[in-house]
Amino acid sequence: MGLQKRIGDLVASVSEGMFEREEIIAVSLLGALCGQNTFLYGPPGTAKSLISRRIACAFEQPTYFEYLLNRFSTPEEVFGPVSIKALKEDHYIRKTDNYLPKAEFAFLDEIWKSSPAILNTLLTLINEHVFRNGEAIEKAPLKALIAASNETPDANQGLEALYDRFIVRLMVGPIREAQHFDQLLNSKPTEAEIDIPSALQVKSSEWAEWMARSHKVKLSAETLTIIHLIREQLEEQYETLKVYVSDRRWQRAAMLMKAAAFFNDRKETNHSDALLLQHCLWTHEENRQAVWDIVADAVKSSGIDSGIDLAEADRRKDKLDKEIHTELYHSENVYKTVTVNGNEFFQKKVSFLPEDNYYRHQEEFEIYIHSDKLKSTDAFHPVDVKGNEEEEIYCKFDGQGTCRLEYKSGGIKYKKINITPSVLFHKGDKKKDINSRLVSSLSQSVMEMREILQGTLKQVEAKFKGYKSRLASPFVPADKVNLAVFGIAKQIEDLQLRIKDCERLEELCR
Repeated sequence: MGLQKRIGDLVASVSEGMFEREEIIAVSLLGALCGQNTFLYGPPGTAKSLISRRIACAFEQPTYFEYLLNRFSTPEEVFGPVSIKALKEDHYIRKTDNYLPKAEFAFLDEIWKSSPAILNTLLTLINEHVFRNGEAIEKAPLKALIAASNETPDANQGLEALYDRFIVRLMVGPIREAQHFDQLLNSKPTEAEIDIPSALQVKSSEWAEWMARSHKVKLSAETLTIIHLIREQLEEQYETLKVYVSDRRWQRAAMLMKAAAFFNDRKETNHSDALLLQHCLWTHEENRQAVWDIVADAVKSSGIDSGIDLAEADRRKDKLDKEIHTELYHSENVYKTVTVNGNEFFQKKVSFLPEDNYYRHQEEFEIYIHSDKLKSTDAFHPVDVKGNEEEEIYCKFDGQGTCRLEYKSGGIKYKKINITPSVLFHKGDKKKDINSRLVSSLSQSVMEMREILQGTLKQVEAKFKGYKSRLASPFVPADKVNLAVFGIAKQIEDLQLRIKDCERLEELCR
């Protein structure tokens, strides 16, 4: 039986009778398997302590300790009572058997309500895996700690260092689906102690071996890309979200992703493992959804590593597009003009008809309209062939290429007329007499760009074949895994569009 199948069956067994808790149990179990501490956040009565006891059942006879903390809790209740016998001999030693210092697996409920004396000792124990018992330093066998609370620690309470040690942070809310809620009401009370098949239970020797082997898993290029995208967004949104992720936290989160890959029978992480970062980076309920959105967007936009910088490729393609249109095509209309006294004009023969039919005589002119007024909407006078202004004629362009002409003379009203300059070449028309070497060079550059993109597309499509099945994980629900599938499909579509665009540019060069 492969590890993926075994862990999947183990999660199913541990989750039996627990409604809408499968993902929480799976990720908490993963944290325990790789030695990472888990924080369960949620209101009272959401089975947080039951989850911890169930996860403990996944291991073969672990030394288990749990305690409900409050502000009156004493170190003796957590770390063991002081030995009276030793105290009489002037030694301050705790009797730690059956208490936290001797536990392999522990659950501490309402952790933030505890006293500083307990929390400070706890920080040393989970950080250094040792317990200072009087003058002796005892090795603490603690492999996994699950803590729970209906609150997160407030800022400036001196709890940041301890909170940072809880790499996995999971929201445990009330049951949402009506069907599941009805099943809960109709079912008997859920038992903490359940029978897990021995073949599925994690043995102590396996636990240690798996942790060592999971460290050899590599972070894929895609995973590193996702991490960098998330870091950039957290930095950009820091003023809003106030989410700081320490280097230690990133390192431990990487260990969690490596462990997920290992238990999915892989030697390298992938997108589904990176989705676990949603459980590692949020700090308070107010930023939990925003962090999840950042992780989801990073997974969707990362795609499959292709070995090329697509942003740089896009810049090169856009530059080629611009150069082709500048060098080979007219970027605006080219008009037929004549030169008068060193200036360019539109030459037109016009006839003005009187508005009153009583006057049958029409006035005819050959006028020269300033070409530099084409984009202006100011009124001006045209000139005659010698460059003298025709002061009785008024011209005004409408900004769209049409010129309105008005003739005023002798008190007679003449009909206004519209004229349009003659176009030699329209915008987008191909230029004539282009240097053939330039055309060949541009065409070659576009072809090379297309071939690079086609090679990248082949590479991505080849890796995508069967990739969806490798994304399957007992630690990540299928609907979340589909985010990665969607992102890769979008990457393939974008590459196809880029190739089509290169083909368009090649056609323009012909």
